Amino acid sequence: MQYVFVNLKRFDVPRSLGGVCPSERSDEWIREVISHCAASGLGQLSDCEVSLLLPESLLLPAVRHRESLPLDSVRGLTIGCQGVFRENISVGGNFGAFTTNLPAAAAQSIGCRWAIIGHSEERRDKLDLLRRLNSAELPAAQKAVNQVINEEVLRALESDLDVLLCVGETADERGEGGFHAQRPRIEAVLEAQLSDCLADTAGHLNDRRIVIGYEPVWAIGPGKTPPDADYIAFVAGYIKEALTAQFSQDFPVVYGGGLKAENAASIGGISAVEGGLVALTRFSGDIGFEPEGLRDIVARFRQGRSV
Repeated sequence: MQYVFVNLKRFDVPRSLGGVCPSERSDEWIREVISHCAASGLGQLSDCEVSLLLPESLLLPAVRHRESLPLDSVRGLTIGCQGVFRENISVGGNFGAFTTNLPAAAAQSIGCRWAIIGHSEERRDKLDLLRRLNSAELPAAQKAVNQVINEEVLRALESDLDVLLCVGETADERGEGGFHAQRPRIEAVLEAQLSDCLADTAGHLNDRRIVIGYEPVWAIGPGKTPPDADYIAFVAGYIKEALTAQFSQDFPVVYGGGLKAENAASIGGISAVEGGLVALTRFSGDIGFEPEGLRDIVARFRQGRSV
């Protein structure tokens, strides 16, 4: 099975207000995006699921519009949220006093299928907050962030959401030197994130899906050099080995450093990688996202797998 996730970060804000949505009405824009994706066949691909991960204000219009389209045209096109809160609503428990936070039960009740958890931007935010409040040493703060992310993963799984869990090393964690010197440090970071963030999830694995998104945080951003195919293959292979040892089953791994037209075919050719995370389809001028560009990225990735 292949998985292509599209993280439409600030597409709820029009360009006139500093966001990247090309329309003043982001709810209308997301409906158009879903219609185009369905019409282009992105919801009918064999063995490939395309999931749009949306900011909270776009979830309901997206889910409602998807439901209005013929089922066959959107069967493989799903909607996901950009994170869930570490606590949840429960019958006989908390009714939902989580102002500003999105409980997993709310995301599921809207109609979300996926939740992205542990994205590098989320990790950085939580790490900055912990170190500000507690002046904690970095390893202790990183451990605490992993534990919070684990709570989010568990709340999502308990609410029948599938999870895209992001992991990856920063430049500081990767360290200096060549790959031979960096390798044990990279493995240690990934092992800690996987072990901590997936604690107590084994009981959910028969009913829910967990996909691991590898984010080489050190390579993300303008002017950064992305890892080559051998580096990605090494990391994906290590993640699979570590999780097979922990859970005695295989986990899908996708490339979370930015699947785009330029690298889709190359990444598709990595046998240990089952998909990727798309952020934008246009990176110059008015940066943005178009369904036509997404279709091209998906096609190139799938062609790479068939070579």
